[in-house]
Amino acid sequence: MKTLSVLSKVAGMLALGLSCQASAQDYPNKPVRVIVPLAPGGATDIQARLFSQKLSQTLNQTFLVDNRSGAGGMIAFRYIVQQANTDGYTLLATSPGFTNAPALYEKPPFDPAKDFEPIILMSKAPYALVINPKFPATTMKEFLAWGKGNPGKLNFAISGLGTTIHLAQVWLADAANIKMAVIPYKGTGPATQDVIAGRVHASFANVISAGPHIKAGRIRPLAVTTAERSPALPDLPTFAESGLANYEVTTWHGWLGPKGMPRSVVAKLNAQLNLVLKDPDVMKAVSEDGGVIIGGTPESFRKHISGEVERWKRLVQLADIKPRTD
Repeated sequence: MKTLSVLSKVAGMLALGLSCQASAQDYPNKPVRVIVPLAPGGATDIQARLFSQKLSQTLNQTFLVDNRSGAGGMIAFRYIVQQANTDGYTLLATSPGFTNAPALYEKPPFDPAKDFEPIILMSKAPYALVINPKFPATTMKEFLAWGKGNPGKLNFAISGLGTTIHLAQVWLADAANIKMAVIPYKGTGPATQDVIAGRVHASFANVISAGPHIKAGRIRPLAVTTAERSPALPDLPTFAESGLANYEVTTWHGWLGPKGMPRSVVAKLNAQLNLVLKDPDVMKAVSEDGGVIIGGTPESFRKHISGEVERWKRLVQLADIKPRTD
């Protein structure tokens, strides 16, 4: 009887192994939905559509973007956690809101590092600190000196409470030891427009969307928030070069799946997306959006997610944002 039991276990393990191998070989044999937690037209949506198009070509199956915006991305995140099948036919293409959203809740509805299967971190891009040209500063150091010399008088526009832009401002104020007046807006576009109009002094802006305003002299960029300089604005220093060591905030694009996805499918998607990142069209598009290609393993993406979660949690507490209870 013991021999039969052992044989039965071995047979079961072999069957499971063959099943996983078959799932990777056959995958995908039907259309794949790529959930985007934001409305169409933004950087996350544009990159998700580009990568989906390339995967459709390389894997001979449709990868279809499904925009499910609302509640700061929570509608999409909760759908993946609570309703999506774990067979690899529902994926998530997301950005920093994925890692800062749980910090805004008293009882976080999910853990970004534990309740999803990371697939790949595709790209990163910086924000630029921009000011109105009439502001009495031409460098980051002059800007910080003015802020310290005029506590509470520096008006800083943010794209909504609890957003990445807001938390980046909180970190800036803390790192530079400057008291700022924070002015919330409904998005980076309106915030940038009021910097141009001179109604507020400064804000963070996407380096590409702000590009035409920078070239026209309507706003003045002072520094980028990434550890390295941006290919889109190579002459612009980083925050670290401007005296704020260890400061780094990026907007990024990554793909994940529901927890429990077959590892073989995760590995196949990771390999294919790493190949997609070497496509000349993709490299050009990411570069033109001010980003840099990242790629790598699911494990390296999980480490990135864990680091982001801890960072945003600290900054939400520092900002004294009242957590949501819903």
